[in-house]
Amino acid sequence: MIIDVHNHPLWYGYTPQRLVENMKENGIDRTWLLTWICPPDEYDPNFLPFLPGAPDGPIPISSAIPFLEKYPDKFVLGYAPDPRRPEAIDRLAFAISTYNVRVYGELKLRMVLDNPDALRMYRFCAEKGLPVLVHIDYEFPTGTKYPRPNWWYGGGIEALERAIRACPETIFIGHGPGFWAHISGDDQFDKVPYPEGEVVEGGKIVEMLRRYPNLYCDLSGYSGYNALNRDPNFAREFILEFQERLLFGRDYFDDCLHKFLLSFSLPEEVLAKILSQNALRLVPP
Repeated sequence: MIIDVHNHPLWYGYTPQRLVENMKENGIDRTWLLTWICPPDEYDPNFLPFLPGAPDGPIPISSAIPFLEKYPDKFVLGYAPDPRRPEAIDRLAFAISTYNVRVYGELKLRMVLDNPDALRMYRFCAEKGLPVLVHIDYEFPTGTKYPRPNWWYGGGIEALERAIRACPETIFIGHGPGFWAHISGDDQFDKVPYPEGEVVEGGKIVEMLRRYPNLYCDLSGYSGYNALNRDPNFAREFILEFQERLLFGRDYFDDCLHKFLLSFSLPEEVLAKILSQNALRLVPP
């Protein structure tokens, strides 16, 4: 069984039928379908040609509902209303009761992750049994002044660590270039979005995984793939050590990560954990 813990409704024009067909082609049994809720000036307008868009964000929950209605056994719904909004927790509670939301994600905002309002939301998620999937990006110039001169999200790995420490009952899932750059201790995280070269000892992710049992890792996107591919020898040991807390995901529609994981010739029980069992533990059927 394979569970993709990171994809989006209508992302690049993938309708319900087209996404289900793609899942079948790639051996995906179930997909976590995540929203992206944020103000219009907090995301790159170049996304607009292939995002549905709505007043409350580029990937609203309304775009995901038809997927669930048509293929209820194929999708797990994720929804992350902006915790800075006063109605956010009430909206999430309604979505849990009405649409069976099982994941709080994707949280991708120009907000420090330990914002007090966000901490309240994480604690609510813990009460409801929802893992929290967060995206981190550091500041890199866009070359334009408006709508923003850069696209930073989450406030860095230290902000995530403070949130994890403040909410020990909440399961956090780290994702994005600003998260995966910290697999290495080479201090390249704020210099290039996708660092290359051998992994240097002392990476913050390794340290945090050893320290905080409520931290998991989303391998999706080029950021997750690059973190493993930059140093395959290190990656195999990383996978074996943290096999209980790594989650397979795509954030796209190819099978590059799956093929790469197979290239490690991992024990079957380890691969099974990453491909589905860890996800099933966090979000049971």
